[in-house]
Amino acid sequence: MMPQSLDGNVSRETHEKLQALEALVRRWNPRINLVAASTLDDLWARHIVDSMQVFELVGQPVTSWVDLGSGGGFPGIVCAIMALEQMPDCHFTLVESDKRKAAFLLVCQQQFSLNLTVRVERAEQLSPVSADVVSARALAPLPQLLPLVHRHLALGGIALLPKGKNHMAELEAARAEWQFDVTSHDSKTDESARILALKDIQRV
Repeated sequence: MMPQSLDGNVSRETHEKLQALEALVRRWNPRINLVAASTLDDLWARHIVDSMQVFELVGQPVTSWVDLGSGGGFPGIVCAIMALEQMPDCHFTLVESDKRKAAFLLVCQQQFSLNLTVRVERAEQLSPVSADVVSARALAPLPQLLPLVHRHLALGGIALLPKGKNHMAELEAARAEWQFDVTSHDSKTDESARILALKDIQRV
């Protein structure tokens, strides 16, 4: 049965791909530690639904998306799977410096025929991507993350950044060096978390 949060938003085919991704993560995780072992019992909600809600905030079709520090594919692989039907022209660039995790991302790309490229580099060394959307989940606190986001975000683009209970403190610290427009969205998977949507990011 499809979780209530997906009703009406995701096709049966997309849902099956996401279930296959869940199984793939479970197979690989003992060898590579794609996600914390403590979260495996709630993998669907903690990682897949948590990533799906990032995609849902884009709001309009885009053609380029960069995911920084993609790790186990959250949110990058999940969003690329959802884009197959909803934004088929969108190309994803997944940035992951760990070669073993990058290998997992390539397996996902091949298994699900995803429109993406995996870059085995550090985000600060990668040539600017100029993406319509930049996402990053659990990569760094906002003051350290914004230089990377700013480097790869196109003019007029949007950054979608899931953050935990310290999101307000991170925003306050980031404003010492940056100015931006921010909308804070409630998380469907953690009442203390938010997804920050940032636009017009500029150094002070």
